[in-house]
Amino acid sequence: MTSAPAETTQSSAQTTTPLVRIEGLHKFYGHHHVLQGIDMTVKEGEVAVLIGPSGSGKSTLLRCINQLESISAGRIYVDDELVGYKEKDRRLHQLNVKDIARQRRNIGMVFQRFNLFGHKTALENVIEAPVHVKGRPKITAKRNALELLDRVGLAPRADYYPAQLSGGQQQRVAIARALAMEPELMLFDEPTSALDPELVGDVLTVMKDLAKSGMTMVVVTHEIGFAREVGDTLTFMDGGVVVESGDPRDVIANPQQERTINFLSKVL
Repeated sequence: MTSAPAETTQSSAQTTTPLVRIEGLHKFYGHHHVLQGIDMTVKEGEVAVLIGPSGSGKSTLLRCINQLESISAGRIYVDDELVGYKEKDRRLHQLNVKDIARQRRNIGMVFQRFNLFGHKTALENVIEAPVHVKGRPKITAKRNALELLDRVGLAPRADYYPAQLSGGQQQRVAIARALAMEPELMLFDEPTSALDPELVGDVLTVMKDLAKSGMTMVVVTHEIGFAREVGDTLTFMDGGVVVESGDPRDVIANPQQERTINFLSKVL
């Protein structure tokens, strides 16, 4: 076997390592069966896009990956580590709060709403977790935060408070804040859905740059153009199940399932 060339592209097509592996995932809220046996893998460096109607389970799936929701059955692995549980005698036992927090440090999440601290500046929002969770020296965290704010185009507004920023700018601060923890996986839960249309492009540009850098991403979105341009896989969910999955260009141009066809006809 020949060795890999010295220079390789960051595209997910170049790696086969599954960073995320989901097996038989179920989630109940009382009698409501929200996730009904989800199987999914996301390779390292891949952008996996999830689409589907409201209530299909997309956001719940992300929240399960990040352990904001407990699972009812199945397993989730991130970097080959069982998420949220330990297995003993073929039974799952939920991890304690400290261990769950440790695992969550490796996963960044960006929500529909920005969830910034209103009484802190953009810079203070970004340095909060590295200083208080990772124990980074404040001067180091500040230097890194300024670099991240520059990366998302907001270095000149480092001292602005959230109320002084547009929705798109707040969302870019939220992305910088998630990146400050140096995650190996980024989850985006409809990051542009709360934005005015003219502000969506700036946020998508930041996400596209992240994808180009090789960041592994799972993105719930209604931005079909983003899915087509940036996604490595596109998964259509409905009713808590995966209806169809494949290359975004193929799924969008030639969907195979009637439910996928009906959904895309309404959003394209």
